[in-house]
Amino acid sequence: MKIGHIIDKINDNQLFVPEFQREYVWKRDDAKRLFESLICKYPTGSLLTWETTNPPEVKGPIKYKPEMGAVKLILDGQQRITTIYMILEGKLPPYYQQHEIQNDILDLHVNIEDLKLEYFKQQKMQDDPKWVKLTSIYQGIVKSSDLRKQLREKGLLNDVLEDTIDNNFENLKAIKDIDFPEQIIPIKAEIEVAINIFYIVNSSGVSLTDAELALAQICGYWPEARELFKQKLQQLEKKGYLFKLDFIVYALLAVVYSSGSEMRKLHGKENKDKIMEAWQHLDTRVLDVVTDLLREHAFIEHSAEINSPYGLMPIILYTYMKNNQSLSSKEKKKATQWYFYSQIRQRYTTSLQQKLDRDLGIVKTSQKPFEELMGAIQRDRALDITENELIGRNWQHPIFSLMKSYFKSQKAKCLNSGKPLFGLVEKKYSLAKQQIFPYSSLKNYGYEKDNKLKYALVNEMTNFTFVLDVANFANDKEEVADFLRRADEITDSGLSLQCIPKDEELWDTERFEDFLNERRSMLVKELNNFLKTLTKIEIQHGELEISDLTDSYETDKLEFKSSLRWDRGTNQVNKELELSVAKTIAAFNNGYREGGLLLIGVDDNQNVEGLEDDFKTFENCSQDEFERHLRQIFTNHFGHSFVARLEIEFHRIWGRAVCAVKVERGQEPLFLKKKNKAGELVKAFYYRNGNMSVPIVGESDVSSYIKNRFDP
Repeated sequence: MKIGHIIDKINDNQLFVPEFQREYVWKRDDAKRLFESLICKYPTGSLLTWETTNPPEVKGPIKYKPEMGAVKLILDGQQRITTIYMILEGKLPPYYQQHEIQNDILDLHVNIEDLKLEYFKQQKMQDDPKWVKLTSIYQGIVKSSDLRKQLREKGLLNDVLEDTIDNNFENLKAIKDIDFPEQIIPIKAEIEVAINIFYIVNSSGVSLTDAELALAQICGYWPEARELFKQKLQQLEKKGYLFKLDFIVYALLAVVYSSGSEMRKLHGKENKDKIMEAWQHLDTRVLDVVTDLLREHAFIEHSAEINSPYGLMPIILYTYMKNNQSLSSKEKKKATQWYFYSQIRQRYTTSLQQKLDRDLGIVKTSQKPFEELMGAIQRDRALDITENELIGRNWQHPIFSLMKSYFKSQKAKCLNSGKPLFGLVEKKYSLAKQQIFPYSSLKNYGYEKDNKLKYALVNEMTNFTFVLDVANFANDKEEVADFLRRADEITDSGLSLQCIPKDEELWDTERFEDFLNERRSMLVKELNNFLKTLTKIEIQHGELEISDLTDSYETDKLEFKSSLRWDRGTNQVNKELELSVAKTIAAFNNGYREGGLLLIGVDDNQNVEGLEDDFKTFENCSQDEFERHLRQIFTNHFGHSFVARLEIEFHRIWGRAVCAVKVERGQEPLFLKKKNKAGELVKAFYYRNGNMSVPIVGESDVSSYIKNRFDP
């Protein structure tokens, strides 16, 4: 279908975008690259449409009516089509409203001499007529004759340039004649088929997140869902909390399935009633309770102050499970305390879905969920903040956000205006950060950008305060002392509320690092006390689960194998992989420690690969066949009596099967049967050395090891 024809169909209400599609998310560079390809006549992908007389809910004010007959819906390529439409038409397509456009791409300019594309730069383009807004050409606002006239008046036109301009104008307009290869899902297809094709097409790339694909499926069986979710997001935005649609999908998955990973569970239309009921509670109660908790107990007034919104998911599930009962004061304090620790200890920076599964499982099943959630954090990181954590860490570190909440809780005031930091954050008020010792004064004392260690101290969070408006500093060293004296006066001796030392000798620029040392000490003491006194909580350490181990590194007692026999490099069965598994079992048995745990289905980088490819190598593709084969491998090497003592269990992590083989510390040495280079069957002895299974070569060395390890 030609581009000009596509635009005509959109304008004539014959080409729509289904509601389950996401908003326009392309960035300016994406749009620029697309038009560079169009101008050069490079391939730009294909268009997938669905022709139907029974479409699902579509975007925009124009709704389908039966008298329209068969219309087409864009299933793949809508970001490209929307980009082209906006540039060529100079406006939004009818299926989008302004708030659904994340980035303004309309200011794309072309140099009509060489067809280079750039977004408007005033200094470069304002006095050069050859730079023309691309949309102006397609809308006929700028014609080649107009441009030639301008250049002629400036004495910049010659015969060659005149011909070039005319040719390039024609080349740009010829874009409308470019054909987009179109694949069409036939009119007989039902919506389930179209949704599944949409899912298959998009899941093969990285353009859509799992949550966006799940949302598309939800909208397939509940067409109003996206609009309802967006309405709620707009309500939350008015309160200061800007979340994305992904956040809503994660919340639904959390409350319906207590999961953070298995988005596919939301795909089936059998979910409709459950999701609609869950959404009713999220919309009318839960999300408002949680955001009110943030404001009233964590002193967080804007989503910009939230380092990871996923830390809210356990609180959302806990609130949901209360079944319209209000959270008690004690529960709110526990939730707030856990939330703060989840942020400063960056609970969800890595292995997001896996940790959400674990934490949501705790909330669902534990009698003391926040106590166990705290224990899960403590298992990975110490809870207490130390001074070393502040050294050289800039304002992007989550402890800086905790500082902000703490200062607000103490009713601290802006050091420039004397106004409270809490309760004034509206559109005209937003908390800013300001250096106490400005770079302009410090750079004369060796704290320059080319000295990375010194410059890191300038930008350390300890050198910042929160203000409602940023003051301008002079360059002399006395300015800091003057500023702090004045600030202490207008805030009624409020420096201490922001943990700023009041020893004026430390306000001298020459004492900058002494100032930082003192403020670090004050901050650590006050922040730790703030967190601990939110509520007294007895931390619980629940039973360590297999899924927790996949976030660990290999040790002398823990080993990962990505598969039992399926070689992902060659895409075929590899018997050497089975031998490697057997080596690990023998090494755990023969080691000096308490045996070990082998996880099959997890690679060396802690990625959960799963066993599904292994299962496919058996006749019935089953877990039972896998286990029988695994036990037979061990029996062939070590005998029936040893295999009878092994613990072999299967677990599901992130929706994938993983096999755990637990080996006790052996009472007798275990030898591995393997072939040598000559093809002869020999016995090999392995033991555990750190995170490796190491062979011992030589009969005397083996005998010596066995004597020391096994003989009384």
